Amino acid sequence: MGEFIDLKAAEGHVFPAYVARPAGAPKAAVVVLQEIFGVNSHIRAVADGYAAAGYLAVAPATFRRVKANVELGYDEADMQAGIALKAAVEALPAPGVMADIQAAIDHAGAAGKVGIVGYCWGGLLTWRAACNLRGLSAAAPYYGGGMTGPDEVARKARIPVLAHFGKKDRHISVDSVLAFKRAHPDVEVHLYEADHGFNCDHRGSYDAAATTLARERTLAFFGKHLG
Repeated sequence: MGEFIDLKAAEGHVFPAYVARPAGAPKAAVVVLQEIFGVNSHIRAVADGYAAAGYLAVAPATFRRVKANVELGYDEADMQAGIALKAAVEALPAPGVMADIQAAIDHAGAAGKVGIVGYCWGGLLTWRAACNLRGLSAAAPYYGGGMTGPDEVARKARIPVLAHFGKKDRHISVDSVLAFKRAHPDVEVHLYEADHGFNCDHRGSYDAAATTLARERTLAFFGKHLG
């Protein structure tokens, strides 16, 4: 359904993005932000799913500034490789990868209003985008790693945000999620009986019920704010 194209950030950095188009004219657009495993088959499938729902979906390769052609799996070696790549990107001078996300938003904007969704590290970047970037109308971070830490809680979203977390997530405590919600009563926060990564059917933590419910909520949320 989709294909890779090249996008260019404001300062000239060129990076690939997977673009999936709906069968007819798009009703709006969704930027899809990867986990720490690259724009792999799972993230491409997520983008395809948003295209099937009528959106132009754009999934930028957010590792490209430190390494090209990253497509990892979910075993321990790939997990460690992804953690190292994430650390390298996070260490870049500002604005770093946020410039690439802005370029993806700008490209997606040709289809109308733009929402953004991201998973794990992509969830964290989705929250940052909701607070700092332009051209967005709604954001839906999934289990954003670090999103409930003090530095991130101190940010203020500029747009409506719907956040998904798992009650069994060992990386993001329920207490920290509840503290985040208290700090941001305007953010719609949902907790599921699920673990970190519950949306990814390539992982052992995949939870079909939580995935279905979170997707229904996200599509309704985007329908409200991107329609």
